[in-house]
Amino acid sequence: MDANDPLVVYTTLSDGNARSLIALTRKGVGFQSFTDLVARSPFNFSEWASFLHISDRTLMRYKKENKSFDPLVSEKIIEIALLFNKGKEVFGDIVKFNCWLESENIALGKIKPAMLLDSTFGISLLNDELNRIEQGILS
Repeated sequence: MDANDPLVVYTTLSDGNARSLIALTRKGVGFQSFTDLVARSPFNFSEWASFLHISDRTLMRYKKENKSFDPLVSEKIIEIALLFNKGKEVFGDIVKFNCWLESENIALGKIKPAMLLDSTFGISLLNDELNRIEQGILS
C-alpha cells in the first residue's frame, strides 16, 4: 500500500482532524483502498454496497473503471473506517470488534450493531456506545 493511499492516511487520522478528513472526502477514496478496508471487515462487497446506498452494479463499475468514489460515498467509507479504528482500539483486536458488530446488542435495542452502518446517525450511535464501553459504562 502506498503511503499516499487514502486508506493509509485515514486509518491514522483521529476524527478530530477535520480538515484532513474533509480534504480526503473531497478527493475521494480509491477503489483499491476500499477493497483493502473490505478485506479487513466481516462484510462482503454486497453488504458494503448496502451500507453505502449504492447498487452492487455501481460498485462493480467503480472496480472496473478503478476510479475514486464521489464525496458522499467517500465520507461514509471514512466514517466507517474511523469507527473500525475506534472499535479495534476499544476491543484491542479487530476480530473481537467484528464479533461485536455481528452480535445482538441489548444496549442498542437487541439489534446487531452492523445494522446501523448504513446511516450517519447509526454510526454516531455506535461511536457513542464504543465510548461507553471504553469507559466501563455498560447499559
